[in-house]
Amino acid sequence: MAGLSLQKVKKRFGETEVIGGVDLDVKDGEFVVFVGPSGCGKSTLLRMIAGLETTSDGRIEIGGRDVTGEDPAKRGIAMVFQTYALYPHMTVATNMGFPLEMAKRPKEEIDRKVAEAAKILHLEPYLQRKPRELSGGQRQRVAIGRAIVRQPGVFLFDEPLSNLDAELRVQMRIEIARLHQELGTTMIYVTHDQVEAMTLASRIVVLRAGRIEQVGAPLELYENPDNSFVAGFIGSPRMNFVPVTVVGVEGGKAMVAAPKLGLTGMAVATRGAAPKLGTAVNLGIRPEHFVAADGATSALSGKVTLVERLGGVTYAHAQLPEGGTITVESRDARSFNAGDGARFGLDGSRAFLFDQDGKRI
Repeated sequence: MAGLSLQKVKKRFGETEVIGGVDLDVKDGEFVVFVGPSGCGKSTLLRMIAGLETTSDGRIEIGGRDVTGEDPAKRGIAMVFQTYALYPHMTVATNMGFPLEMAKRPKEEIDRKVAEAAKILHLEPYLQRKPRELSGGQRQRVAIGRAIVRQPGVFLFDEPLSNLDAELRVQMRIEIARLHQELGTTMIYVTHDQVEAMTLASRIVVLRAGRIEQVGAPLELYENPDNSFVAGFIGSPRMNFVPVTVVGVEGGKAMVAAPKLGLTGMAVATRGAAPKLGTAVNLGIRPEHFVAADGATSALSGKVTLVERLGGVTYAHAQLPEGGTITVESRDARSFNAGDGARFGLDGSRAFLFDQDGKRI
């Protein structure tokens, strides 16, 4: 096993910088997830760690050893790609053992390691099948098994579940989490799906435009985001942002209001210096943090435009008087109807404030 260190790592394609000075330390045995929108550089950064992309500037260390310019095969890593990349003419066992065969390992060692990996991944009944005889989830497990037999210091996963249907994604997510617990190996996992990030990661690295926005444990990012980008990306459905004005400041709290939206005043705790009176800011509130309007001291008014009833939970999408929209979560499937006007209660203790540049206030 091995830790990982990125020190001021940059990647340029011609004059275009796609990774801009990333610093990150991953402890031995951690499960770190790179997450962000398409084009943020997460897969490029993973490929730089693997050695599949050259590093323009900076230093990459694996297990305390500088591997910045080393061949991928010498880095002590194994990578699982988005596509399974299995040899169609080989059996499951041969596919899994192929990296060891190429390394000219003894047949007894290959058979032993393939058997061990097959047991971990519940592939023992399928060892003599060809890839075409397997389901998508089984093929992905074979691809993971091919990585396991190499006994790498670091596992790299590049969106390994994106080709699977919803049910298989959940199943494979559980399998990968169990695999990490069993092996205890350092894992770096790339995804654009923040649900995967929240459920798998020891720590999440949120990337935007080739730079790290915030690093932290899943609940830390959820409960204490540094900016509106992280706040909006972590959590599903995404956080609502409503324009409000600061009308008062007292004891580490800002009183905000938006009379045209039905919000006459609500106190929200600030993390740093309180904004000046009259400052235009954005109020962040997650769909699950709205409260019943009856008895609430603060509320927003709007018109329900769409109701999604999913059984255990209902999502109401509402239009605000000045054109914005919000999404509200409810556990009562009959609490909202499309076309109705409604008030949505707010809890100031669960709200956030962000300035016009997106920075947490």
